[in-house]
Amino acid sequence: MRIFTFDTTLRDGTQGEAVSFSVDDKIMIATKLDEIGIDYIEGGWPGSNPKDKEFFARAKELKFQHARLCAFGATRFAKHSVDKDPSVLALVGAETPAVSIFGKTWDLHVHRALGISLEQNLELISDTVKFLKDHGREVIYDAEHFFDGYKANPDYALKTLEAAKAAGADVLCLCDTNGGNLPNQLAEVVALVRQRFDGILGIHTHNDSDVAVANTLVAVEAGCTHVQGCMNGYGERCGNANMVSVLANLELKLGHSTIGPEKLQSLTQLAHFIADLANLPLRNDQAYVGHSAFAHKGGVHVAAVLKDSHTYEHVEPARVGNHQRVLLSDLSGRGNIFYKLKEKGLADRLSEEARRELLERIKHMEYLGYELESAEGTFELLVREALHPNAKFFEVINFEVATKMTGSRPSMTTATVNLKAQDGVHSATANGHGPVNALDLCLRQCLSSLYPGIAGVRLTDYKVRVLDSKKGTAAKVRVHVEWSDAKRSWATVGVSENVIEASWYALLDAIKLELMRITEQDETIEKALSDYSWGV
Repeated sequence: MRIFTFDTTLRDGTQGEAVSFSVDDKIMIATKLDEIGIDYIEGGWPGSNPKDKEFFARAKELKFQHARLCAFGATRFAKHSVDKDPSVLALVGAETPAVSIFGKTWDLHVHRALGISLEQNLELISDTVKFLKDHGREVIYDAEHFFDGYKANPDYALKTLEAAKAAGADVLCLCDTNGGNLPNQLAEVVALVRQRFDGILGIHTHNDSDVAVANTLVAVEAGCTHVQGCMNGYGERCGNANMVSVLANLELKLGHSTIGPEKLQSLTQLAHFIADLANLPLRNDQAYVGHSAFAHKGGVHVAAVLKDSHTYEHVEPARVGNHQRVLLSDLSGRGNIFYKLKEKGLADRLSEEARRELLERIKHMEYLGYELESAEGTFELLVREALHPNAKFFEVINFEVATKMTGSRPSMTTATVNLKAQDGVHSATANGHGPVNALDLCLRQCLSSLYPGIAGVRLTDYKVRVLDSKKGTAAKVRVHVEWSDAKRSWATVGVSENVIEASWYALLDAIKLELMRITEQDETIEKALSDYSWGV
């Protein structure tokens, strides 16, 4: 069955805490939503703020290939005639082919919020819908708080729909505005409305009870053919129904037609694009499109996925533009290691014993507090060391760091490093902007004559996480360091009760890894390890 999609990311989505889009952002998002095949794009409320007014002015130049742009507003104020109401006139002035207006359904709101009679409210609905239809607009009528209103006064809630329908509304959209209804309750009411009204019924749900997507799906099964939601579940309070999950579930699980299977493959890319513009991290565990949506960590899971991905994947990741990942941790089994090595053509390079030793080493490191999921450089080093166990570049004899601060003058840090390389003992002392910088300078000075290629490695990010905050300053810490050598970026990790020692371990891993890359010149390993997605 064909289900019409109505995306309100640019209106209801922006009412979510920390969600803010510039006009340029909204133009770009609207374009992307059109490209993926959304039917209606609600751009904002032109009568409420200058930003939305500017958006609709600029949107007149947009040439959508599929979508119909929609302006949002309310029924007229009781004190205004419809042809003099500023909000309604702003809807007409937006010149969009479709408009969505909300009206009061719950008698509590009519009396408390509007302070008018129930009959007057019906007039507001009827007048506004008719005025917009007379101006050639497609009208989506949002019955605000419909399900709460129906519980309180079912006869009146239905009368509000009758008023909108009689005035010419093209879509009657039932709204769970407070997000408090559960699927079985909501589906029952939708079914009753479906029996009473013909034409297109819509559903608009909020996620305050964490069932917005479920409510949308049961509403479709009960007769709705128009669904509203926001990309990534943005929206006021706990958000709106996540349009990403709604689209995927309708297409892949219920067999309905929305944007089509081909465009569904761009869903992950779109979700990340919008999250980037919102400057909000996309949740790793977001269904279908999150980084962890098809990630496997437990050894039993990986062993099964290695034989048949359907054992622990409900859909093929590629159908929504995502991909499968296998994680390494203390939960890993031999299947995790074998999976990764086989996938990249390295399975025959390690014996069964070598794979077992690599696995045990990873588990021990995780036990100590290492996290290889986000430290692809450290993982790559472990693989390279397993493939070349005799590769030894240097041995650290000792290091020393001292920071001195006098009065209000800036602190000064001095480090000394002594190590043994193939041509003898090397020593270096350097001043730096803190302990890590000073140690980094010393290590490079000691090795630069033997391995000048390490000069290209630079630190780009540095993070410290306390692993057991209950121990206060004696707690173990994990230091996560990101590096770049102009060709690629990677991360290494170190763990210790001493933050300088943890930093030193991460620093050593980065240098050792670069030395192995420089000296091995093994194109098969280089090619196999170039895609870090399999190692994190």
